Amino acid sequence: MRSVGLDLGSKRISFCEVANARVIKRATCSGIAELQQFLGAETAPARVAVEACREVWHLAGVLRGWGHEVILIDTTRVRQLGIGAHGRKTDRIDAEVLASALEAGRVPAAHLLSPERQTMRYELGVRRALVETRASYVTMVRHIVRSHGQTVGTCTSGYFAVKVRGAKLSDEVRALVGPVVELIEQLDIRIRQADAKLIELGKAEPLVALLMTMPGVALIVAIAFVSVIDDAKRFQSAHQVEAYLGLVPSEYSSGTVRRIGAITKQGNRYLRELLLEAAHSVLRRPNSENPLGHWAQAVRARRGLNIAAVALARRLAGVLWAMWRDDTVYEPARVGLASARGLRRAAQNLDVRAKALVVSAEKLQRRVRRTTRLVSEVAMK
Repeated sequence: MRSVGLDLGSKRISFCEVANARVIKRATCSGIAELQQFLGAETAPARVAVEACREVWHLAGVLRGWGHEVILIDTTRVRQLGIGAHGRKTDRIDAEVLASALEAGRVPAAHLLSPERQTMRYELGVRRALVETRASYVTMVRHIVRSHGQTVGTCTSGYFAVKVRGAKLSDEVRALVGPVVELIEQLDIRIRQADAKLIELGKAEPLVALLMTMPGVALIVAIAFVSVIDDAKRFQSAHQVEAYLGLVPSEYSSGTVRRIGAITKQGNRYLRELLLEAAHSVLRRPNSENPLGHWAQAVRARRGLNIAAVALARRLAGVLWAMWRDDTVYEPARVGLASARGLRRAAQNLDVRAKALVVSAEKLQRRVRRTTRLVSEVAMK
């Protein structure tokens, strides 16, 4: 098959084809339409290498539709191929490096998400952007209010606009924060709409309900985990999943020197943050029936809150993967007796499974009721 490398720029796509370690064709295309003359359905089949990113998801679908094999390159390892070597990095050079590495068989391939998981990632991305924007506006309003010697009571971000409307503020402060509060109210509506879409996605994916049987794991965490991992079978062990998410300690070993540092923080940052939030949730609500929580509290007593939260987030990732791999709900007694590798569906009591799924469904219903109530409150104002 032909060996082709593509580099996606902000406005151009650089095309390079190699054969027998020599460049036989180069081109610069303004978009997919122009690329069709080199990789259209009527051209010879090709293996196409391109760096992994969200922008490539659509292109990969188009290329596969044209009959080509798409290979995504792990962006964290592209320097191993020679990209950026000797201080030279252009779209033209990068495309050639990718094509040459592909022909030579030394490509560090990345995973291409399935269309269903891509949809989850898009919806999560929209919600995340809305939530982070609202958080920045809330911080701004609180700063303005405090700088004038006044206060707004504590509350969740979803109720902040209502809280400000009812607070005892001077006319001057109210006039200052008014435009921003209006934006927060609009964001509240959009966030609830985004939540409703994610709830529908969760209902359509049985795996989400299964993962939500674990304490501390709510809808957003479960959907994020599914959308990032995509296929549990592409990992051989819980440790691989933990390393993929950047939750394992960094290490430097050379000769007799061995240094262990902080976690690597590689992989999807958003999922890592969500798992840390879930870990803090478990630590805030001690439950003697949850062995993971009990274990994390023991770590906290020895090493402190932050280290305990990171350690628990790592364990959560491993156990969630094992639950997915074996199609099992979370069973505290079994987790207490075995590691994530020991969770087996065959050994799981059907009654335990049914009860856990009921609890998971109740979690989802509570989220539905909360979203509906908040939408009604906004509509009544």
